[in-house]
Parts: sequence; C-alpha cells; structure tokens
Amino acid sequence: MDVTESFGVYGIGVDEAYRPLPWLYLGFLSIWFVSACSWTINTWNNRHSQVFSLNCNCFVVCDCILEQTNKLQWTLTSVPLIKALQLTLSFIFWYSCFNLQVCSMWMSFGVYITGVLFQTASFMSFLLISHGYCIMCERLSVPERRTTAALGCVFYLTLVGYRASVPYFTVLLLLNYFISFYAIFHHISQNILALHEQLDFIEDEDIHAMRDAVYTKYTMFKKFQGAMQLVVVAETVIYINMDESSDNYWFRLFVREWAQFCIFLYIGWTFRSQDMAPRFSVMPTLKSKGERIVPSIYRIEMDAAAFKNFSAYEWHIGVPTPSHGKSSMDSFLVIVQHPHACRVASESTTSPTTTKTTTAMDLDLNACSCSS
Repeated sequence: MDVTESFGVYGIGVDEAYRPLPWLYLGFLSIWFVSACSWTINTWNNRHSQVFSLNCNCFVVCDCILEQTNKLQWTLTSVPLIKALQLTLSFIFWYSCFNLQVCSMWMSFGVYITGVLFQTASFMSFLLISHGYCIMCERLSVPERRTTAALGCVFYLTLVGYRASVPYFTVLLLLNYFISFYAIFHHISQNILALHEQLDFIEDEDIHAMRDAVYTKYTMFKKFQGAMQLVVVAETVIYINMDESSDNYWFRLFVREWAQFCIFLYIGWTFRSQDMAPRFSVMPTLKSKGERIVPSIYRIEMDAAAFKNFSAYEWHIGVPTPSHGKSSMDSFLVIVQHPHACRVASESTTSPTTTKTTTAMDLDLNACSCSS
C-alpha cells in the first residue's frame, strides 16, 4: 500500500518516520533507470541477429538471415520505464514535502496511476511470455490476444478500485489474481510439455540440428516458471502484511522494492536480447494445436534448366537466391517442401541431379502451409 493513500498531501503534519523515503526512492530510481537504459541499448544493439530464413507462411531453406527486431524485448521495455517514472514522481513528492513544505496532490495522484500501470504492464508481460510470444510463435492468435487484453483491462480496473478502497474490490482483485496466475502457469506448463515432447522426438529420431534451440527455450520456460512462483509468494506476503504503521515503513518499502527488482532482473536476464542458439528464432506464425513432429526438410540446389523439368509431389516453389558476392547469373534455386507432405522414405526418391541435406528447421512446421 502506498503511503500517499493514507497520508495527507497538503504539507501538514509530516511524520518524521517518512524522512528516509526521498533518498530511498532516489536510490531505487537510479537502479531502475540504469536497468531501463541498459535493456534498451542491448535490445537495440541485438535487433538484427535473431531471425533465420522465414518467408510469410512458407519455410524457405536457405543460408541467409533476415533482420527483424525482437518484439518481445521491446514490449518488456515498458516495464522498467514505467517503474522509473513512478519512482521519479515518488522522489519529487516526498522531497518537496520535507524540503519545500509542499505536498502536491497531483504528484501523489501521478504516483498512484503509474503504480497501477506498472503492475498492469508487469502482468501483461508475464502473460505474453507464458503464451510463448516470440519464443514459440511469431504472434498470438486472435483468441489469445483478446483473452490477454481482457485480463489486462480487468486487472487494471480492479487494481484501481482496490487502491481507491472501493467496497468489494478486494475480493475482485483476489479473484483476478487467481485467474491471471492460473492462466500464466497453465500456458507455461503447456509450453514446457510441448518442448519436452520435442526434445524426446529429437533424441528418438537422432536429429540434433534443433536440439540446442529447443533446449534453450525449455530452460527459459523452466526459469520463468520458478520466477513466477516467487512472484506469487511476494504478492501474497505484500497483501497479507496489513501493518500500516509508519515506524518501520521505510524498511518494509526497501524490502518490497528490492525483492521486486531482483525478480524482474532475473526475468529480464532470462529473456534478454542476445545471440541465441542456432535456429532459435525459426518459429511458426502461430502455435500448432495438432500433433507436433519434426518433418524432413531437404535442400536441393540446381540450375534453372534442371529445375524446368523437375516435378515431385513433395516439392513446391522454386525461389531464385543470389549467392553472396556473385551476380544474379550465378544464383541457385531453393526448393521448398510442403510441410504436410509425407516423409520421404529414402534418398532414392531424390532426383539424381540433386544433392540432398536433411535439416530440422523447426518443430512446428506442420502448423503452416506454403502456397504454390
């Protein structure tokens, strides 16, 4: 509970027990501001290094890397920025109270609003990560987006009512917490189970091209699951602690803010923008709800004359791909296998004029289809 909710904001009768608050807020403001700047700079510097060859709904097997900003990292940037703004307003409010004898009502209202926005943005980020946004799929489906937006709006409104001491909003907030945490842990468990099944399939089929990428995602979700368990404990302790005395408020605030920062630092470090394992960012547009398998992907390089007379049910689309440092006359053709095509039984089905290499580009390729 913020002190501004239970303390007069007109500069009359300021309790000396609150005197450490300006410098406490200034210290945490510095920490969060540095974190926000570091996160933004790191995300900007690594914006071109994370997406492998992915073309609309077709999976093109080639060696080039497309440049695309990782949207998840940019979305998470809002959390430390809002927190830094809240701490800035808190510092100004308490500093002006003790040193200028003016406690601005509008400043306290700004602290109140940014606090609500920070908690809402945090839970929206948790929901996005639990859905596997930019980890298991490029974007959320329409029902997932609607559900996430609805939970965020309801959480914001119930939090506003609770902070304003509106009757019955405590029960509504607890119910909203329960639903939000249930959704988060449910989606995390689904993703962990899917990744575990994919790892088992990789081991059974002796396909190791995607193992590092899948295992990295599996580790991230396991760490995120542990972090969310800590969030549940922290939120429970905060709301159970009903002590509103001013004697040791600064110490309770210090513990709460420090625990909050450590949890977000752990989550941020886990999902930071970095050079991931090879093929980490090769993912379907949407998550598949069907069977998750690793279809065989073949790369066939041939010239235009050979491709002209080439035909097979499993293969579609010839994409001209210029070689690096060479003219378009030296380009080769990339053949794309339909994700739903039957697996080729042996290498004998391949044309003798081609060379074949098998790679596992993604474990959810069967979720997408290519147009001819």
